[in-house]
Amino acid sequence: MFTFVRIMHIQFYKYQGTGNDFILIDNRQFKFPKNNAKFIAQLCNRRFGIGADGLILLEPSDKYDFTMVYYNADGNEGSMCGNGGRCTVAFAKMLEVIHNETTFEATDGVHEAIIDNNVVSLKMIDVSEVEKFEDHLFLDTGSPHHITFVDDVKNVNVKITGRKIRYGSPYFEEGSNVNFVQKLDKNTFKVRTYERGVEDETLSCGTGVTAVAIAAHKAHKTENNLVTLETRGGNLEVSFDHDNNIYKNVFLKGKAKLVFTGEINN
Repeated sequence: MFTFVRIMHIQFYKYQGTGNDFILIDNRQFKFPKNNAKFIAQLCNRRFGIGADGLILLEPSDKYDFTMVYYNADGNEGSMCGNGGRCTVAFAKMLEVIHNETTFEATDGVHEAIIDNNVVSLKMIDVSEVEKFEDHLFLDTGSPHHITFVDDVKNVNVKITGRKIRYGSPYFEEGSNVNFVQKLDKNTFKVRTYERGVEDETLSCGTGVTAVAIAAHKAHKTENNLVTLETRGGNLEVSFDHDNNIYKNVFLKGKAKLVFTGEINN
């Protein structure tokens, strides 16, 4: 008696945005096993898989150009990822789903973006609430972010300290991303981020630097509405309008590049 095993052949594309790397898959035909968290985590594993901070599916949308579905490296569906969104826009252009402008859906709502020579300007959600505490700020830019300003970010043990905050009160199991920030000049900040779902420091975090730019303005550490954020993976820009305590027209800008392509045989 013969047993036939069905083998999946899935084309994947590896993208990175300032060192934040993702597996991108065209899932417009809904063939990817998206409910298999163990399989997704295996693909993201840097020793036993492709290796990435997350996996992103590009799927159809009834109203817009496409839908972005993001999974953390642990295999679970995640909240919005800014750098992942920028990479998805570059991926959609490569697939000829879009040209140079797009409107798409993500877990936190509708986003607009423009791409020019691998530089993606991604419109983030409006932010109306920034909580200020004695030693940190907290806000949600599509994903929750804890912001702590420090004098020397280079010497912060991001993994240990970030993990302690991520799982501590008031976040506990649901958790928060944790950002450590050093002001370099009136509109430049160096950022290091511990990301939940990855459970480690990443080279860059798009929703994180967006949160840092807004938090820096809220805390009067900058008066500018165009802020440069230095991450371990490169520089990003965040711009915004501030009107009646609401941060609107928030844009995250930076390069998104294809690294390599391959095929998953499972």
